[in-house]
Order: sequence, then C-alpha cells, then structure tokens
Amino acid sequence: MAIMLDHTIVPAHDKVASATFFAELFGLRYDGPMGPFAPVRINDTLSLDFDDRWGDRFAIHHYAFHVSDAEFDAIFGRVKAKGLKYGSGPYSREDMQVRDNKGARTVYFPDLNGHILEIRTKPSVVEMQESMRA
Repeated sequence: MAIMLDHTIVPAHDKVASATFFAELFGLRYDGPMGPFAPVRINDTLSLDFDDRWGDRFAIHHYAFHVSDAEFDAIFGRVKAKGLKYGSGPYSREDMQVRDNKGARTVYFPDLNGHILEIRTKPSVVEMQESMRA
C-alpha cells in the first residue's frame, strides 16, 4: 500500500469560521464540527481538521494544493471576490501577481489565521525537477 496523508490538524482561532472560510474558497463542503475538530474533506483520503484549542499559541503554517486549471480559476476567482491579498511567492504574498512558470500557475494567499495557502497547477516536485534540468 502506498503511504498517504490521511489528515492534518490546522490550528485556528475559530475552528468553525476557519473551516467555513476554507471550504467556501476551495469549493468544498463543510458539514459542521465533529468532536473537537471542524473537518473539511479535501478528497477521498485527506481532510484538514481545524482545531481552536491552541488559543493564540500557534505558528503560521503553509498548505499547498495541486489543482487543475479549472479548479485554479474557480478558487482564484473566489480569492479575488473576497478581496484577499495574494502574491506570486511565499515571501511576496501581497504583490497581487500570479507566478507563471512555463504555463504552470501558482498563487499564495492567507486564511483567517494567517496560514499561507498555495494553489498550483503543477506539482512542486515536478517544477523543481524541471528547474534542476534547465
């Protein structure tokens, strides 16, 4: 069996607001809290479980998602509709640019907790391999 990530905990100030925000941006469904978490199912094998038991004591995390061109357009459209700042790199998250790497697009934007969300149309491992060959 291949190793697959099953879930990850996402520290949040308000788990329900954070799960709702994320689900709306990504076009996913949020069905409400389950136990101490507010899970959002990403696909058949992965969920992000928002958890607000951390108080204000958590580090900012980076969550990157490989999406299709159509999903990128839809998610990015919702990012812009919400008026979120976005950027072309993890250290230029407010330049209001989309990175274009030979037709592959990447953009970074914040969630409600300051975590860095990234959507990309090419897996990062493929992009890194291509840059090593160039």
